[in-house]
Amino acid sequence: MINFQAIKVIFKYEMLRTWNTLFQSIASPVLSTSLYFIVFGSAIGSRIPSIEGVSYGLFIVPGLIMLSLLTQSIANASFGIFFPKFTGSIYEVHSAPISFFEIITGYVGAAATKSFIIGLIILITATFFVELRIAHPVWMLVFLVLTCISFSLFGFIIGIWANDFEKLQIIPLLIITPLVFLGGSFYSINMLPPFWQTVTLFNPVVYLVSGFRWSFFEVHDVSVGTSLAMILIFLMICLLTVGWMFKTGYRLKQ
Repeated sequence: MINFQAIKVIFKYEMLRTWNTLFQSIASPVLSTSLYFIVFGSAIGSRIPSIEGVSYGLFIVPGLIMLSLLTQSIANASFGIFFPKFTGSIYEVHSAPISFFEIITGYVGAAATKSFIIGLIILITATFFVELRIAHPVWMLVFLVLTCISFSLFGFIIGIWANDFEKLQIIPLLIITPLVFLGGSFYSINMLPPFWQTVTLFNPVVYLVSGFRWSFFEVHDVSVGTSLAMILIFLMICLLTVGWMFKTGYRLKQ
């Protein structure tokens, strides 16, 4: 039987931490994204012709949202589990009569919810800069939710793996951010030479951005089915990894 009360307590605690650091948690990524719109959408976008029939200012909206979703999902989830490890309170959670499923649901659910809220706020913010249209709103929400959950799980893994604050930042800064910028967030991979198009297909972020962009403009670099399959595979890998970490007690037990 699932202990919904335990999930609720963890979820409310994590969400309360967000409201206590409102500027850092929500206002900061929104302001950063607004600057991207001003620099890329207005200043640079005015000098770039439309891409696949979509104006450049509109074209970068899904990529900017995805950039914020990935970074915020990882940051929220990784810090959410790392801080209890750092203070030692994670052992109290372990000793409580709750399963690893309930712990994951509470922490990851809160991180994914925060990222989802940020994504919606950025989406609303984009309407102040461009005349936004969404061709498939239901699929847009599907990709939004799946991305928030899968990368919150990935951040949860990083938070368990890291044993200091430096390691907590290594993967997001040195791996995830470059992958996002090189994953078609600000351009179509069809604009690249054939060789680099092939190389780019090994970047998993390409599939996220492509599927998400299709839901807006019906424009994509890879098929929608492939994009959906890739994110589901990534989600399952993260679930299995987290399950293994809790089963073995990897960096969770003294």
